[in-house]
Amino acid sequence: MNPPGRKLTYSEAGVDITAGEKAVELIKAHVRSTFRPEVVGDVGGFGGLFAVDWKRFRDPLLVSSTDGVGTKSLVARLANRRNTIGIDCVAMSVDDIAAQGGEPLFFLDYISIGKLVPEEIDEMVSGVAEGCRRARCALLGGEMSEHPGVMEPGEFDLVGFAVGVVERSEVLPRDVRPGDCIVGIASPGLRCNGYSLARAALLERAGMALDEPAWPGAHHSLADELLEPSVIYAPTMLELARRVPVHAFAHVTGGGIPGNLVRVLPERCDGVVWRGTWDEPRIFAEIQGVGHVPDLEMQNVFNLGLGMLAVVAGDAAEQALDVVRSQGHDAWIVGEVVEGHGRVRVETR
Repeated sequence: MNPPGRKLTYSEAGVDITAGEKAVELIKAHVRSTFRPEVVGDVGGFGGLFAVDWKRFRDPLLVSSTDGVGTKSLVARLANRRNTIGIDCVAMSVDDIAAQGGEPLFFLDYISIGKLVPEEIDEMVSGVAEGCRRARCALLGGEMSEHPGVMEPGEFDLVGFAVGVVERSEVLPRDVRPGDCIVGIASPGLRCNGYSLARAALLERAGMALDEPAWPGAHHSLADELLEPSVIYAPTMLELARRVPVHAFAHVTGGGIPGNLVRVLPERCDGVVWRGTWDEPRIFAEIQGVGHVPDLEMQNVFNLGLGMLAVVAGDAAEQALDVVRSQGHDAWIVGEVVEGHGRVRVETR
């Protein structure tokens, strides 16, 4: 305890302003690497300025989304790897925007941390910047906040906020109807969902270590598998919507395939998904096996290898596959829309 009359500084209370200033200097190059021509000004203002070219649109709407990385941040902390978690953060928001037909314009991040270490902030923001480059949006601003007494040194949380634009006439979902096909786009890993269950099964129940093989015979570690960065689908989604009659996108996040596909179905339609028509990454079988997780729970928690679903006109399904695959993603026809009551059925084939 400090004597009552002794002068107290912010640093002694747990907040290091100098470290924060150093972190800002370290991340400037990352931020600038994401700038689009519409960005006005430079790093360091009280707010980010972005000059939208409204002449490109007839009747534009702004679309926004915010999300975080959940307890995947704990895996990153335990593995002492923070360079890709920012990609995950960007993916969660920009793919939500693209799911409504929008083009992501800019992104802002927020890092809360127990003790601010400039090099760790630099590592995290490098991933955010990489995510923005992949999404073709600008990293327009952000905030880092040191929380002594609330978070322990090393603990952090990373969340983000994105803004995009879409023509009112092109907002999705629209015109979903019986006869549509469901195209699934591959996700090589968990993305940002189900990590509490994955950790409970793999690390706690099975007692696995992050530096051991992901499964018997694997040539990569469990940390490599669990920290696989989320695919950013937004550019592919926009390209697909330009070339194929897309009626809806379903971003497969919390709630799994059923919980997200149902969000785009009208009341008179059901979605039928044929499990077994796509390649499920091995990690899901490992989680289910060591955790004795029921099938229904797996379906309702994890993406099972499909991070994005596109509902397209039935006669355009093969063309949709060609477009998605030309963008570097694996894809399959994984289901159909039928007459029904706004529900999703998962059937095994």
